[in-house]
Amino acid sequence: MRMKKVLSLALAGALVCTGTASVWAANASKQEIKLREAKLFTDAVKTTENGKLTKGDAVVMVLNALGYKEDVNTKEDYTKLNPFADASGEYKGYLGLACDLGFVQKADKFYEKEEITKRKLLEMVLRALNYKDAYTDTDNLAVKQGLVDESDYIDYTVTKAEAAKIILNSLNAELGDGTKTKFGEYLVKSGILSEDKLATLGVKAAVKDKEDVHILYFNDFHGNITEEVTGKKRNMGMAKMVGYVNEFKATHPNTIVLSGGDSYQGTADSNLTFGKPVTAMMKGMNMVASAVGNHEFDWGYEKIEGWAKDGNFKYLASNIYEKKTNKPVKWAKPYMIVKKAGINIGIIGLAHPDTPSLSKTEYVENFEFRDPVVAANEWVKYLKDGKAKEGKADVVIALTHIDSDQDFETKEITGNATKLANEVKGLDLVLSAHSHRSVIGKVNNVPILQAYCYGRAVGHVTLDVDKKVTSKKVKVKVKTKADKKKAVKKSKYKIVKKTTYKVKDIATKLYDANTIKDKIIKSAEADDFYNKLQAEIADEKNKVLGEATEAFTHNRGDKGTVTLLGRWACEVMAEEAKAQIAIQNGGGLRRTMEKGKITMGDLYEIMPFDNYLTSMDLKGKDIKKAIDHGIDMPSTTDGAFSGLIVEYDGTKPYGSKITKITLSDGTPLEDEKTYRVVTNDFVFGKGDGYDFSGATNVSMTIPIRDVLVAAIEKAKTITPKKVDYIKDISK
Repeated sequence: MRMKKVLSLALAGALVCTGTASVWAANASKQEIKLREAKLFTDAVKTTENGKLTKGDAVVMVLNALGYKEDVNTKEDYTKLNPFADASGEYKGYLGLACDLGFVQKADKFYEKEEITKRKLLEMVLRALNYKDAYTDTDNLAVKQGLVDESDYIDYTVTKAEAAKIILNSLNAELGDGTKTKFGEYLVKSGILSEDKLATLGVKAAVKDKEDVHILYFNDFHGNITEEVTGKKRNMGMAKMVGYVNEFKATHPNTIVLSGGDSYQGTADSNLTFGKPVTAMMKGMNMVASAVGNHEFDWGYEKIEGWAKDGNFKYLASNIYEKKTNKPVKWAKPYMIVKKAGINIGIIGLAHPDTPSLSKTEYVENFEFRDPVVAANEWVKYLKDGKAKEGKADVVIALTHIDSDQDFETKEITGNATKLANEVKGLDLVLSAHSHRSVIGKVNNVPILQAYCYGRAVGHVTLDVDKKVTSKKVKVKVKTKADKKKAVKKSKYKIVKKTTYKVKDIATKLYDANTIKDKIIKSAEADDFYNKLQAEIADEKNKVLGEATEAFTHNRGDKGTVTLLGRWACEVMAEEAKAQIAIQNGGGLRRTMEKGKITMGDLYEIMPFDNYLTSMDLKGKDIKKAIDHGIDMPSTTDGAFSGLIVEYDGTKPYGSKITKITLSDGTPLEDEKTYRVVTNDFVFGKGDGYDFSGATNVSMTIPIRDVLVAAIEKAKTITPKKVDYIKDISK
């Protein structure tokens, strides 16, 4: 009896010594045990008495699977992100982090103790796997990625055991970024899971697509090498751009990387080094070719050839000609042919025909920018007729810096890129740029794709290749010796195999950076380059100039008005030049100047162009014409001005809208009277279509960015002024 008691005490002690493991092992499903052993499941997940999973615990389970532990719930960085009024301390940090990661939608209340349905859990898991359509295509995606069976009913509440099974299945699901990388593989690459654990969890390696051809496409990068880690988290940054492309290539060996141009100009990181980090990024992703954007000319065309050489890629432009020789420019090729998976892919480059009005005259005056439709028809025929030395092109792609837009509701695509789809015979795909839009669809059955801007999206094109092997019996003559004196010819047969390749279909996709980039592993080499560059330019880039009490907004989509930033910039220019009136093109200012400290780096992003202050005497009728030109501009950002009061009728035709115009003191603007006006040298040189040909007594002085910097440093604190001097009388 005493011996039994001793044994019982010993057994009890052993159970205590094993800690909580024995407790959860007794109640846990085999899937939960596997997840716990992999440290992807914690005791923070509770259950109700009937074993049903709550919404709060569902969030915890997903976060555990992503590698987050209990400590995140109490971190201030996450608790302050929580948007739910009813969140308790038990879940507050978890919910803040889940919203930040994008797999929980913000609302007034969350109801954390409410039982969750399998559908809602699947939505969370799919969003955590970066599927953009997680809420609208839940059933299809969940089955396709093996989270549930097709026969499963997903609108009932889910138990913890069922949830653990879904989480375990998710390790074998592909991430929603097109790379084919499994979620489990991502956990290994990010250091959350070991290779050994991955094998025990039954995760299979990603299957490579060796049959099809893939194109990764980006456009209008504008030097945005820094990842946007706060706010809308849209910019991917150079290290993740390179990381994403190379991850994609690992599972898609027949991949071509292309750019739509305007890659360099736009940030202090790039401008201070004349594009050095952008070239490094392109080389790191082994980019093949780029279109020539209008901003490629911002530092002179001589830079273009150097970027291509240093980045090991080609610039393509079939419609830019030397005026002197009447031949295509030497620093860009009209086309190239790339052979992948048995397919000859012809790529022709097309620059925007408006480039002369979008660039400084001195940088483009020696070039002719021909009609892209005419050029495309010529070169598509050339390539498909097999006249190129590289052979006949099976498909031809237009790699362009030509604009497109798309209606959010109807999905109708408009813009100059549609002319290529409608008017160029034999063209198979149009890659668009310039207008900074996300565009995906077809016009005249020709796919058109544009990938937003600044590395905020990546376009993906799949050329579906049909490979066929045919066998044919062929008669051949062979010599045999009938006897020692005479050879006899006999017929024999052999099997000859022939392999042919054909593109069956061209499919396009867009991946938004703010949806996929949290699971992109940075390229170590590109990240190292970035960090060293930041150290080199830190003193100049991070210099604090002053402070803004409120945001100087500059929404480039606003029409018929002057932005707060536009007013401030014009007034600073007018004061420096001692001018009565200032005019600034809206596109010369690139973004809002946010509330708070203003750095030199901010000024490079707000005004990246090295434009000079240009003053002149100008007649009243020419001033009115210039202001009218900047109202409701059809293809670019509206102009800004100061020193005037303007009334216009928005229903009238473009260029003829102004009904009343006076100086800021109410004095009428007289047609033949001369006034002192200041603008920038880009606009003075017919940039954005402005016409200052009637100007006299012209003087060009200092860079406008320097003027703005000096104004901020002098004032120390600046406050935006309401714009009340332009009015649409039709409203």
